[in-house]
Amino acid sequence: MNEFDQFIKHHLQLKFYIRYTDDFVIVDNDQTKFNMLIFEINNFIQSKIKLGLHPKKVNICPQNRGVDFLGYVVLPHYRALRTKTKKRMLKKINQKNLSSYLGLLKHCKSKKLISQIAIILDKI
Repeated sequence: MNEFDQFIKHHLQLKFYIRYTDDFVIVDNDQTKFNMLIFEINNFIQSKIKLGLHPKKVNICPQNRGVDFLGYVVLPHYRALRTKTKKRMLKKINQKNLSSYLGLLKHCKSKKLISQIAIILDKI
């Protein structure tokens, strides 16, 4: 995927690009630019990497709606835990996995959720 990163950085010259394994996000203010970008990126990864973009997982949306990425919803000024992840966590939380979940919550807006966890753990 280094070849893909170099393509994004040097050929397309995109400033706001982040990738983790095979997931990536591109942020730009020019919405008309995205259709061209999707076409170029798809051509590149099909020809050079022998992969393709998943047709149901390509989303173009306004920044204020947030981007669902790596278990979080990333908004312009903060990150929130994805609702599905939050519900799963509240079902499975216990003393053994508490530190793991607290580590996950350090990366997002979570004061209210940490309070809910404390209440759940007091009942156990």
